[in-house]
Amino acid sequence: MSGSNKPSSGQKGGLEPPGPGENPHTDLSRVYSKDLLPTAGGESLTCKFFQELVNILMDYIFKSNERSSKILDFHHPHQLKEGLEGFSLDLPDHPEPLEQILVDCRDTLKYGVKTGHPRFFNQLSSGLDLVGLAGQWLTSTANTNMFTYEVSPVFLLMEEVLLKKMQSIVGWCEEEGDGIFCPGGAVSNLYSLLVARYDFYPEVKTKGMCALPRLALFTSEHSHYSVRKAAAVLGMGSDSVQVVPCDERYPSVPSVPHRSRCVQGLVPFYVNATAGTTVYGAFDPLTAIADVCDRHKLWLHVDCTGYSASSVTWNPHKLMGAPLQCSAILIKKRGLLQECNQLCAEYLFQSDKHYDISYDTGDKTIQCGRHVDVFKLWLMWKAKGSEGFGSQVNKCLENAEYLFKQLQRRADFKLVFESKPEHSNVCFWYLPPSLRGLPPGPDTNRRLHEVAPQIKAKMMEEGTTLIGYQPLGSNVNFFRCVFSNPATQHEDVDFLLEEIARLGSNL
Repeated sequence: MSGSNKPSSGQKGGLEPPGPGENPHTDLSRVYSKDLLPTAGGESLTCKFFQELVNILMDYIFKSNERSSKILDFHHPHQLKEGLEGFSLDLPDHPEPLEQILVDCRDTLKYGVKTGHPRFFNQLSSGLDLVGLAGQWLTSTANTNMFTYEVSPVFLLMEEVLLKKMQSIVGWCEEEGDGIFCPGGAVSNLYSLLVARYDFYPEVKTKGMCALPRLALFTSEHSHYSVRKAAAVLGMGSDSVQVVPCDERYPSVPSVPHRSRCVQGLVPFYVNATAGTTVYGAFDPLTAIADVCDRHKLWLHVDCTGYSASSVTWNPHKLMGAPLQCSAILIKKRGLLQECNQLCAEYLFQSDKHYDISYDTGDKTIQCGRHVDVFKLWLMWKAKGSEGFGSQVNKCLENAEYLFKQLQRRADFKLVFESKPEHSNVCFWYLPPSLRGLPPGPDTNRRLHEVAPQIKAKMMEEGTTLIGYQPLGSNVNFFRCVFSNPATQHEDVDFLLEEIARLGSNL
């Protein structure tokens, strides 16, 4: 392991000791957080501390964009807990000097994962958008809360502008639409279920589930697990989730949800459709599903896009590249979000304020404190425009098609689906020499199932690239490559395939 955190001068942390004539109070090995602002006279020290911190951050940004740098310096949990090269997770009783705080910042980045690296393919939330990063820094500096206009006037107006823009893209008219930014897509999906249930049965807010019939909701077997988790959290139980089987990538259209009334004693009320499934990146047959929902008066939630949906989850921290976290729940029926969640806490939401209290949006949420996730997206939209986002998404889709074509040409890889990818996901197996030419069957599948985990383990130890794997249905473990980083080029895709082949050649 590198000793780059060791100072050449012998000073702990690699920071230079004060030179002749330099103020000893800016020697970071001798000063503490209590010496920073708002302590009187702390301006100079505060500047020096943040200049050093920015140097650390810039070095990390540069390395994240260097293909020769590692994505991660992997260590097992027990190794990090025990401490490495002076990096300790233990919390002290007495304060440590600012120099050590900077060393801890550097080490935290060193032992983490560079998700902005162009060869990081492990998750859909990847890349490092610098304008978004600037927005994140400003947001933390402002350190305010998104519950009332009085403490967050500009951010709340930005949220309104963003939500209106997103609703127009979804296809809703100006008189429709409401929404809120949420801490992640899983919470956005939970909001959709919460509001849908209230829309059908408003008495649930005061009387709870005992006042309701047993409910049923529908989602495909390839949908995100957060739908089942939301049903459990909201007291409906995971058994209320009717999982629709899929034919390869797509669910069969739920043409018989009304029969659950008779057959199972359940009352259907909600259908979750997915525009870009987590693993395969497939789009459910949205128009056909929407027709079923219209016919049976069911709430349609679409995880990622609009159509004639009653609600939509939109995650800008994925293909749009906003820094984590950045997710919104869009509700078509205006006012429903407020009615469902409003409790009118008088210490926050007074009715006699001197401004328009409709901007006190905190009562729309199930949270009290709410992080500002809108500014980074607003700033990115200003910097890129809608056209820029479109080009960025197209670049990711083009990379997916390039990988697909490369896999078609190679005998050492096999695609999970022979048809072109619908989204930025490409799924495939690596076939080591020992498995090529073997007839399909249980023994071959058993051996193939072990290939991806072994390659992934070697990949993490070497740290040159990173990709995820999983089984799904009858398919044994396969690699899932997802593209969301516009920095990724064809050379990075080629490197990924060659690295997988190199690491798996002896399996």
